[in-house]
This record gives sequence, structure tokens and C-alpha cells, in this order.
Amino acid sequence: MRIRHAVAGAALAICLVSPTQLVAATTTDASLVQRHKFDIHVQPLSGALRQLSTQSGVRILFPYDEVAAIRSRRIQGWMSTQEALARLLAGTDLKSSEAGAGVIALASPASRSAARRSPLALQYAQASIPGAGADALAMAPAPEPVEDATPIIVTGTRTTTRTVAESLAPIDVLGAKDLETSGKQSVRDLLGTLVPSINVSNNGAGASWAVRTLSLRGLGGDQLLVLVNGKRRHNTATLFINGSVQNGQSPPDLDLIPGNAIQRIEVLRDGASAQYGSDAIAGVVNIILKNDTAGGAALTMGSSADNGGWQGRWQVDKGFAIGPDGGYIHLSADGVLQDNTIVASSPITSSPFYPTGDPRNADPNRIRAKYGQPQVIGGNLGYDAMMPVGSGGLELYSFGTYSKRHAAGWLTYRNPAALNNIYEIYPEGYIPRIHVYDEDFQVAGGLRGEIGGGVKFDLSTSYAQDEVKYSQTTSLNPSMGTASPTRFYLGKIRFDEWTSNLDLSKAFDIGLSEPIALAVGAEYKKNWFLIGAGDPESYIDGGYRSPAGSWLAGVTRTGVGSQGVTGFLPEGSGKWSRDNWSAYVNVEGAIIDGVEFGLAGRHEDYSDFGTTDTGKASIRIEPTRGFAIRGTASTGFRAPTLQQQHYASSSTINVPVNGVNQLLPVQALPVDGVAARALGAVSLKPEKSTNFSAGIVLTPASNLNITVDAYQVKIKDRILLSETLSGAVVMNALAAAGIQGVAGGLIFSNAADTRTRGLDIVSTYRAGLGDMGTATFSLSANFNKTVFTHIDPVPAVIAASGLALIGRAKQGDLSEGTPRNKFIANVLWEKDAFNLNLRATRFGKLYQRASAAVYHTSDYVACTAGSAGCTLGFVDEKLTPKIILDLEIGYKLAQGVKLSVGANNLLNTYPDKLKPVNRAAGSLYNAYAPYGISGGFYYGRFNLEF
Repeated sequence: MRIRHAVAGAALAICLVSPTQLVAATTTDASLVQRHKFDIHVQPLSGALRQLSTQSGVRILFPYDEVAAIRSRRIQGWMSTQEALARLLAGTDLKSSEAGAGVIALASPASRSAARRSPLALQYAQASIPGAGADALAMAPAPEPVEDATPIIVTGTRTTTRTVAESLAPIDVLGAKDLETSGKQSVRDLLGTLVPSINVSNNGAGASWAVRTLSLRGLGGDQLLVLVNGKRRHNTATLFINGSVQNGQSPPDLDLIPGNAIQRIEVLRDGASAQYGSDAIAGVVNIILKNDTAGGAALTMGSSADNGGWQGRWQVDKGFAIGPDGGYIHLSADGVLQDNTIVASSPITSSPFYPTGDPRNADPNRIRAKYGQPQVIGGNLGYDAMMPVGSGGLELYSFGTYSKRHAAGWLTYRNPAALNNIYEIYPEGYIPRIHVYDEDFQVAGGLRGEIGGGVKFDLSTSYAQDEVKYSQTTSLNPSMGTASPTRFYLGKIRFDEWTSNLDLSKAFDIGLSEPIALAVGAEYKKNWFLIGAGDPESYIDGGYRSPAGSWLAGVTRTGVGSQGVTGFLPEGSGKWSRDNWSAYVNVEGAIIDGVEFGLAGRHEDYSDFGTTDTGKASIRIEPTRGFAIRGTASTGFRAPTLQQQHYASSSTINVPVNGVNQLLPVQALPVDGVAARALGAVSLKPEKSTNFSAGIVLTPASNLNITVDAYQVKIKDRILLSETLSGAVVMNALAAAGIQGVAGGLIFSNAADTRTRGLDIVSTYRAGLGDMGTATFSLSANFNKTVFTHIDPVPAVIAASGLALIGRAKQGDLSEGTPRNKFIANVLWEKDAFNLNLRATRFGKLYQRASAAVYHTSDYVACTAGSAGCTLGFVDEKLTPKIILDLEIGYKLAQGVKLSVGANNLLNTYPDKLKPVNRAAGSLYNAYAPYGISGGFYYGRFNLEF
């Protein structure tokens, strides 16, 4: 390797022209302004320059030692050679000059310290051969093939040269090829498909069902921090109520980021609160937006095999150069039209179905439920822009997204004879249909560069808002009787976040094997949360009693407010805010060759619950090339969200009453409210975590990478939404607080501690197959287990009623509600214009634990207490392991034109069916399945590149 470098350097030195000749070239060569389609990946700058030469036909002479340690940026799209070169050199000290026809020479400033140059580099800098011109320059060696280098990462580190293989903590990088061939229609599903330690929640009910979220390493979606271009992404305003494994969370909504705006995604599988602040207990997802001048468009059309749910998605994006110095703006648009899937359901078991005496009760049509994915129409816009400022290397940058989405879905069927139906309005019963209108934006801007003395800075600010309005159709307020409307405005919620950051970094040479990188910074963040009341008809108690001679004459109807989701009450409405500031310090460096370390510390000060301090230490030891050991230890925290502190709304859910499930309204109670306090609630405090991880990195060959990482995450004072609290004590507390017509309450608490242990294995092998093309094989796995290490005593006020804040269902959701293990095997085969991507994902077993005992037979059929063979007990659901196959086949019809067909869930696999006693509301399949209940999705996609 050294001989090759020496020969290349000598050839460059021989071919050099004098500095005066370089300066003399004042006219721009036509070959430099000619446009080419460039595709240069992140790699050492020396390799990137060779690729630039190959793709443009222009010779580039450069001092090898000066560029050997510099990593290039991604260059992609149509542009001139001059523009592409300017982008490669942006942020470096290298200057370019024309040295003849079709020849560019690079040089570093003469002031650069000679002591740090090799003798070969000095020869290059001092070379002056009179008479050497273009002919001599033409003797320079042709560009050499460049190995595919691992990309530079920007997540979990404050340096700018660290690659995936050199990371101090486990990290996954999903590049452009992964995004293109995954076959997934959203960022959320893409991550759940390609990262073994991530699972997607596909279930939920009420107002929270339209937003799905991620679980990393078995932890909550709001314990995973999402960044865009390294800046904090805001959370959704929606709070998950009756959303099973994601109950009580308000994570970022990844569906509101245009998928075609993304250049790559970095997933840090390690606690990072000391580096980034709240929410990073499980890890970090950093979405890097496109920053090139390429463009493309795509149209995808598809449908499920059995259940409808056709989907059309169109995408277009294009980058544009701004000015001659590497400025750019990349614009993206993403639109989707998605219909409901209507999945097979079970018979509604409630009796009587029709009013007593109706002859149709002899054989009613009991198949009425409409479970499946929501109907969605929405669009996302995004941009990423940068403009150099002056000649000092400063960059003014900005990026942002804007989204609008209308999602509509069916809730639970109410039969004609039910207490929560008005027979005169719905003689065949009804299914409330909820409509969720989401408007979301985030815009960020900043200035970065160097301020002298090697100090780099990044000053930025961002503002974000997510506003969600709710309405409901085909519903009613039973307490208003025949005067009830069937359409309701339920109110709105809004979450705003303003974040400002100042980051400073500098490298210091203190005599270690490499300079250490020191980074310090500060952050100020302010949040607002608003609840706006719905129309009075959506929450009032009309006190209706059916008149004499009608069905249920004289009976007070079950349900106050609109059925499905009750409107936000004026008493629970308002606006709340809080702010916090933080400061951090981060140090990274190498003690000796092969031994690297990282240290980080952070102090946070919140206006509503005080201060917290976190720290992190990392080490990586590479005793021999191709083998490394790494480990981290850190503390972390997650602040309670304003939604968790103040959300107040009712949803109609199944509540066991005397051993029988009934659809009844349940109210979420703010922890500082009168009702919650009466039930023993106290103010929330932050979760605190302790994270440990240790792993090995194996690179026995340049085309084979294997990582194995074990981890443990202990969380103290975990913020959890309680079980449904019902009974006389609860009803009395609700009545005393002025809350009428609901059957139970839900409250948040810090009532439990958990411990999560697991193992991640990720391996990738890239093989050249000769005339058969190339293939990339990957095999990855995650093993994960969460246990409760402590549960606080039940508050005395509800203990006597046999109630528990964290009961068996809540414990089951966190410890068994996501797969205990997950395996992913993937092969991507590429040959000429053809590519095939085949993926098999095995989801391990999981359980849905029942919250209360119900009456059932030995065959798990609902029965009446006291009847023969009828027992009272918990009926849990087990979801057995399943293998899901995904396939995509693509063919390039012409340059920049590609047609693909594929299937997500190729074999149309469904989850296990529920036991009969748990099908009371018509549900048939277990909605805890991470791959959903709608079966296979089959699609075609047409891509253009320009």
C-alpha cells in the first residue's frame, strides 16, 4: 500500500507545473463547465477525487498526504465538473487551479505546517519543473478503482470523521439503496423492516389510532429521540389512549416526513441523553435530508390481497444549485391516497341484538365490524438548503417540512338494542367513524462554520407545531335521545416546540496518538400544549329517558357525549407551557493507537420539575485490524410530556363489568386534577435510566461486517398510563369532580421500575458474482426481555377496591407485548439493469394479557355466571411466531427509468385469531401483531431519475 502511494505521489510530483503557471491559467476550460451526472458516495477524499475524474473525464492532481485524512461528502445529480469539485472541497483548505486543458491541480495553503507533512508531500509542494505543461500532466496515472468505504456518521458523535465501523456505540445506517429497495411505503415501516431491534405498533383505538409509532429495544416510542439533520424533531400532539403497547405516549410522527426527501437514516442503538437530552433513553433516529442537485419521481400503486385498501403514492424531488460556491436547495413532495381495509370480523355476540320481540332476533346478521387500516389522504413537503456566506467558509442553512393529513377510520359497532344506541336514529345500529385532521410543520435555520483558531460553531433555531382536530360521523350522543346530531366536532389539541442550540467544537493536540475533539454546547427549549373544547353536543349530558311505549322506556341511556370518542370538555381545556435550558460537554479521542474513548455530560433545568444531570462514557479497543471491542455506560432521563400532564378526554372502550366486557366511556384524568388527586395521583417526575452495553465488531474482510452488542437498560420511575380504574370509589371521585356519564378513569404515574436486557446481531456480506452481478447478504437478530423490578404500592384510596395502577395487562404490554426476538434475512441481487430484493422476517412470540377476569367455558366461549362449565378467569392471547416474506423485483427500462413490482407480506400471512370470548366486539385477529391484520400488500412502482 505504501509503495503504491509513493509511486502515485511521485508521478504527481513529476507532472507538476510551477505555481506561476497555475496562476496564469485565467480562462475557464470548457470541460470544467460541462455537466455530467455524478454519483460519488461518502469516502476518503482521495477516492472521491478519482471518481470525479472517472465520471467527468477531467484529470485531477492532488497531494495525497493532504487529502488522506479528509472524508468527502455525497455528490449526486447533474452538475458541472466545476460545481462538483467545489462541493467536494467545501470545508477544506484545498484550492483548485486549472493546469492545462482538462487538468485541475489542487494545493494546500503555503502556511500549513511543514512539520506535519511527509517528505513526499513536501516534494509536491516545492516541485517546479520549467517547461512542464499539459503533455507532462497527461502522464499522471489513471484513476484507480475505489473500494466502497463505510459512510461517515454524525449521530452519537461530535466529530466529523468517524465511520460506522469506528463507532463507539452500535449504529445502523440505512442508505439510498436500502430506502429504494425496501418496498415499504413509509419511514416508520422502513425502520421496522430493516432494523431488527425496532418494532412497529399497528394497533390502537379511539383518537390515537391514526398515528403509529416505533419501539426500539422493547422500550416506548417516546423513549426514542428523533432528529432531522441532527436537530430535535417535535412530538405529535396526540396522546395514545387505548393504544395497547404504546399507551400514554406522544412520540414523533415519522409519517409526516417525506420519504423521498431522505438521503440516509442513522439509528443509534444506545442511550444518548447525555449527548442529546430528554427522550434518548432507548436511542436516537437521525434522518439526514438530501443535499444534492439530483432529482427523481415515483408513482406507487397497490392493494391488499383480500381486504381492499388500495393505495396510491406519488413522490417528486429535485435539487438546484445556488450560486457558484456549492450552495443548493433540495425540494421534495410526497402525497398519498389510501383506502380503508375491511378485514374479516367475527359475529357480534351481545344480546338482544334487536329490541325484544323483533323477529329478526331469530337470525340477525351479526357480521358488522369494520376493522383494518384507516383511510388516509395527505401530503408532505420538505426542503433542505445551504448557502455559503462570504469567503470564510461560513454556511447559512435551513430545512423544514410541512404536512396535512386527513385520516378516517371505523371504531366499534353498536347494535340496535344497545343502551348506547337510539333506535329511532340507527335502527340497524351504527359504527362511529372518527376523522383526524393533522396539520404539522417544522422549520429550522442556522449558521455554521469556523470562527478562528480551529473553533467550529453551529448556531441554530427551530420552531415546530402539530395541530390535530377531531370530528366524528355516524355517531350520536345517547343522552340527547332523538335530538342528538350524528356529526360532531370533538375539539383540537396542539403542541408547539421552539428549540435553539449553540454548538462549539475544537480539536486539541495534547500528545496523544490523535488530537482529542472537544465539543461544548447549550440548548434552550420551550413547549406549549393546548386543548380546545369540542361542540357542546359532543360532551353534554342530555338526561334523555326513552318515552313510554318505546324501546327501553324510562331507562337512562349509557353514555354521555358522542360515542366512540367524547369531545374535549371546557373544564379540561386550556393552554400550558414550560421551558428548559441545558448545557453539555463531549470529549472524544484516542489514548493510543487502537484505543479510543468518549466522555459526555449534560445538565438540564426544567421550569416545572427541576434539574437533572446525565453522563456517558464509551471506549473502543481494536487490538488487531478487523477486530474491535466496544462498550458504553450512561445515565439518561425522559421528561414527562405536557400531554401526559394535562390531557383529558374520553374514549369508549371495553370495560369488564361483573365478568362481562361492555363498551363504556373511560376518561383520561390529568394528574393534577381533582379526580386524579382523589384517586391518589401525584405530580409526575422524570424517568431516569442507567444503560450498559458491550459488543464486538468484526471486519475479517472488506466486504464482511459483523457486530454483536449486548445491552441492559434500567428505568426508574417509569411514566405509565394506568389500567382502567372503575367501581364505586372511582365513580364517586369522578362525580365529586363534576365528571358525569363515564364508567372509569385512567391516570399517569411513576409507579414502576423496569429492566430491559437484550442482544443485537447485525452482519452484512457483499459478494461479487462475476458475470452474475453482485449480491449483498445480511442477517440480523434481536433478543429482548423486559421485566418489572419494582411496582409502587397501590394508593390507599383505591387499594380497598382491589384496583391497581399497574396491573397484569399493563405489565404484560411492556414485558410481553412486543416480540421477544426478531430475525431478518435479506438478499439484494443486482445484475446490469435487473435487481431482486428478498427479505424474510421472523417475529417471535408475544402475549396480550387480559386486564380483568371474564366468564368463559373450557373452549373460551363467553357464558353466564352459574351456568354449567362456566368459570371466571383471565383469558390471555398468545401470538405465535410468524415469518413474513417481502419481495421486490426491479428493472431499468432505460437510463433513469425503472419499473418495480413487489409484495409486502408476500404469502398473505395473518396473525392468530382471538379466542371467542375476546371477540365480543367483532374483532377476529390479534391486533398486537407487529405486521398488522390486513394481510399482504402487492404493488407496482415507476421511478424516474433526472
